[in-house]
Amino acid sequence: MRMHYLQHVPFEGPANIATWVKTQGGTVSGTRLFDGEVPPAIDAFDWLVVMGGPMNIYEEDKYPWLASEKKFISAAIAGNKIVLGVCLGAQLISDVLGGKVYRNPRKEIGWFPVSLTPEARECPVFGALPEQFTAFHWHGDTFHLPEQAIRTAFSTACAAQAFTYNGGRVIGLQFHLECSTESVRLLVDNSREELVDGAFIQKEREIISGQRHLSEVNGTMHTLLDALKKHA
Repeated sequence: MRMHYLQHVPFEGPANIATWVKTQGGTVSGTRLFDGEVPPAIDAFDWLVVMGGPMNIYEEDKYPWLASEKKFISAAIAGNKIVLGVCLGAQLISDVLGGKVYRNPRKEIGWFPVSLTPEARECPVFGALPEQFTAFHWHGDTFHLPEQAIRTAFSTACAAQAFTYNGGRVIGLQFHLECSTESVRLLVDNSREELVDGAFIQKEREIISGQRHLSEVNGTMHTLLDALKKHA
């Protein structure tokens, strides 16, 4: 297994996804788009993981590499790679598949439950997950499902939390399961200004104390990735 990730900012890396890949005997490589790095050839990897970031998918004037990144993601999907998008990554996948990305009515930041849709129970990957689980969230945008995609999860604040496409080989997660103590701290340190009053925005102390959920969150991630590997 050769996993390659696309990273948009220094403080949102693959975290425990990379750890899982290494436990499977796989290799991990990455492209730091914010540093001007260029992604590899499509045949250089088996899995593509598209990470999160504070930018929006439509800010190509401010982040010109977004345009070439979208073409790269599209090529990976066309090449029948396993493609997993996290937060911004899921929005980018939705966009390249023809879905619409737009501002969610509410920002969702902190530790909140996610529930599976009835359709998820029939999916070979999401069917391995519990009906409801805790996830870490940090997003203001959301997406409409691309044509032929299947919505697999939702939360109280956000109707579209996850989807699958291409028979389960392409997955978008609006939420974070890859997080570690360090990745949560980095997000807080670099995006603290977003922690304003809101129905679904937790205080910094709640986010930090919420790291007690990390064992459950990472367990869910491992279950999902194990199912994805088996399905692939």
